Amino acid sequence: MRKVASSSAAIPAQPTEALPSLPADSLGWSLLLAARIVAIVRDGKSLTEALLMLNNEAPAARSATQDIAYGVLRRYGWGEFILGRLLEKPLTHAQTHALLLAALYRLETRPEAVHTVVDQAVVAAGELAGGVFKGLVNGVLRNFLRQREALLAAVVTDEQAAEQHPRWWLSRLRRAYPQEWQRIVETGNSQPPMTLRVNRRRLAPVDYAARLELAGHPARLLGQSGLQLLKPVPVDALPGFYEGLVSVQDAGAQRAAELLDPAAGAYVLDACAAPGGKTAHLLERTDLELLALDIDASRTRRIEENLQRLGLSATVRVADCSAVDQWWDGRLFDAILADVPCSASGVVRRHPDIKWLRREGDIRRFAQTQAVILDALWPLLKPGGKLLYATCSVFPEENGAQIDAFLVRQTDAERLHTEQLLPLEDHDGFYYALLRKAP
Repeated sequence: MRKVASSSAAIPAQPTEALPSLPADSLGWSLLLAARIVAIVRDGKSLTEALLMLNNEAPAARSATQDIAYGVLRRYGWGEFILGRLLEKPLTHAQTHALLLAALYRLETRPEAVHTVVDQAVVAAGELAGGVFKGLVNGVLRNFLRQREALLAAVVTDEQAAEQHPRWWLSRLRRAYPQEWQRIVETGNSQPPMTLRVNRRRLAPVDYAARLELAGHPARLLGQSGLQLLKPVPVDALPGFYEGLVSVQDAGAQRAAELLDPAAGAYVLDACAAPGGKTAHLLERTDLELLALDIDASRTRRIEENLQRLGLSATVRVADCSAVDQWWDGRLFDAILADVPCSASGVVRRHPDIKWLRREGDIRRFAQTQAVILDALWPLLKPGGKLLYATCSVFPEENGAQIDAFLVRQTDAERLHTEQLLPLEDHDGFYYALLRKAP
C-alpha cells in the first residue's frame, strides 16, 4: 500500500457537523466516511486507529461504513488493479482515490443498486476538494460498468488482484504450505465468525448457549469455553455482556490459556497482555496471582477495563517486558505467557489492512524482537516452570524456526508441545509452543 499525499488527512472530531449537506443515514455519507478511513489506512495508520473517527456516528452509519471499509481493504488488490485500468494517470487526492475504491467495492457486491451507488458516490465526491472530482468519479464508475466483463477477465491474470494478497506474501505462503496455501488465502479474504468465550466462573457454556437461544441468537459450542454465533450481532445484543458473563474472543486465541493451564495459586506473567483477552481467560479458569504488562499505556487501560467488566483482578503495569531491570522485582514466575509482537498474518480476515501495511522486511524485524523477548523472559521462570510462546502468525520464521533457534540457545529448555493453527472457518491462525525449564 503506497503512501499518497493528501491535504486533508486530519480526522474530523464530529464529521456530521462538518458536512451537514449529506444525510447521516445516506449511502453517500457512508461512502464518504469509508473513503476517509481507507485514505488514513493508505497513509500508514491501522484500520483500528482509523475507525476511531466513527465514535460519534449513529449506529446505522457506523455499521454501514465499517462494512464498506473492511470490504475495500479485503479486496484492495482487486480495487487497485481495476482503478489502474480506468484512470489515465494516478489520482493524487487520497480521499477521492479511496472513494472510488469504496464505490467499486459497492458496485461489485451490490449489483442490484448500481445506479444508486454511482449517484451517491458522485454526491460524496462533491464534498471533497471543492467538488472538482465529481465528473471524474462519475466517469470512472460508469466506465467500470461498461467495461466490467473485460476488466474482471483481466483480474485473473494478475496474481495480487486475483488472490487479494501481496505477491511477496503469496510467495512465502506457497513455500511454507504448498498444499494449504490457497485455503489460507481464501480464509484470509473471508468474513470471520463471531466467537464468544464464556466466563466459566459465572456459568457454563451450555447454559449461556440457552440464554442466547432465548434471545434469538443461536450458537454452537466450540472448544472448552467457546460458543460460535450462527450470525454475528453487536455486543449490546449479548445477554449479560456488560455484567461480565461473556467476552468476544476467537477460538484459536482461547487455546493460550488452555495450553498454559497454570495451577491454582500460581504466580503468572502475561508479558504482552493488551487488550487483555488471554489475561482474563487465565483468571476465569482458576485463582492466580497474575502480573500483566504492556508497553502501551492506552492499551493497558483496555486490560483494566476488561478485567473490571468481568469482575477479575490482576496487577497491570505499563512496561517493556524485555527491559527486565525496569520492572522485575526478582521473584520467579511459575508460568509465563509470551504473546509476542508479530506480523499478525494469521488474523487478516479480522484486520485486512495488515496485508497491505506489512512489508516483507517486517518479518525479520519481528523475529528479532521475538528472540529478544524470549531470551529476556526465560531467566524469570522457576525451574520446572512453563512458558507458552504465542503468535497470531502463519510464517515459520516467527514460529517453528524461532523456537528451534531458542532451544539451541537455551539448553535448559524442553519443548512440551507445539501447535500451528492455520486459518479455518472456526478459528484464525495462531502458533503455540509450550516450553518447560529443567528442574
